[in-house]
Amino acid sequence: MKELKEQELKNVKGGGISIGVATLITVGAAFLIGVIDGLVRPLKCN
Repeated sequence: MKELKEQELKNVKGGGISIGVATLITVGAAFLIGVIDGLVRPLKCN
């Protein structure tokens, strides 16, 4: 196993998820849940 120097450690990129991707996944899930809920239990407009 290779030991990294301090400068090399600062350049390591992680596998994190960006805020935009997390927002897109959350909005997409909420939209799909709303569509499925509307198909399963349709409610009349008042």
